[in-house]
Amino acid sequence: MGIPQPAFYIFKCEQSAPPGMPKPSCVSAQNPESQELFQYLAQKLMQEGVMGTVQPIRTGCMNRCNVGPVMLVEPGHIMYTGLTKEKIDRIIKEHIMEGKVVEEYVIDSELWDEPISPADMKKQMGM
Repeated sequence: MGIPQPAFYIFKCEQSAPPGMPKPSCVSAQNPESQELFQYLAQKLMQEGVMGTVQPIRTGCMNRCNVGPVMLVEPGHIMYTGLTKEKIDRIIKEHIMEGKVVEEYVIDSELWDEPISPADMKKQMGM
């Protein structure tokens, strides 16, 4: 029997904009809690005893900076926005443990519409 693959991957944006940059970022000095969220996520998964089947991954920018801090849960392409420790608690309890997406924390569909295939993207660009 092989080692099972993770049931979930959680991609947590750890992008920090350089000082003086006008663009918001998912980790910032103005929001001290934002600097602790990845560690908090990993600790909660360990406390639940599910670290082997839920893989948290630090990522760079996912281009949804204005609604950060953000994380993407796969499978499902579920992006959660405006993260706090309380929101992470609820996402782990309801989405990861119970299989119910926490709709009120999900990114607005205006900012996260259906994916487009690479082939269709090329057609749109006239390539």
